Amino acid sequence: MALFKRNWNDRRAIVATVGVVTLLVFGLTATLSAHADELPKESVLPLGAANKAIQAALEACKKDGYRVSVSVVDRAGMLRAMGRADGAGPHTVDSSRKKAYTAASVRRPTTELADLITKVPTLQALRDINDNILMLGGGLPIEIGGDVVGGIGVGGAPGAHLDDACAQDGLDAIGAAPKVPAPK
Repeated sequence: MALFKRNWNDRRAIVATVGVVTLLVFGLTATLSAHADELPKESVLPLGAANKAIQAALEACKKDGYRVSVSVVDRAGMLRAMGRADGAGPHTVDSSRKKAYTAASVRRPTTELADLITKVPTLQALRDINDNILMLGGGLPIEIGGDVVGGIGVGGAPGAHLDDACAQDGLDAIGAAPKVPAPK
């Protein structure tokens, strides 16, 4: 009889422990689920779209006889994709990436920023925020559906306005909001 009581007590202890563990697991799951609802949702630029924008920008510049590099970064400024035309100078790789980074980070075309620091000398320090900032035309933010999801940068055409035009062709190819006024 004592043996039966001992086993019964052991079984009750096991059932009670399993019950407590089950409640803890369900409680933890509910807590995690509630916090998951609070996590920010961000739009992401797909790699295919980044490559499509690069190809369109490269082709636009090639058509006009410019050998350039084109970079696309994500919203955090991390390189998503990059292309360098045959014959483009080695410096165009860094300039295109930095222009894309600057446009994504500041969420404005780099030509506007370059003009702004020329007109308002107290803003010259913007150039020195970090080593990736480049205040030179040719970088455009990539805005899709009202969200800035990255930036595109073109380097190597003989003029910032020409880099801007090629970058805009890249935006047009993926349906992003225009950032450069259409030529009149």
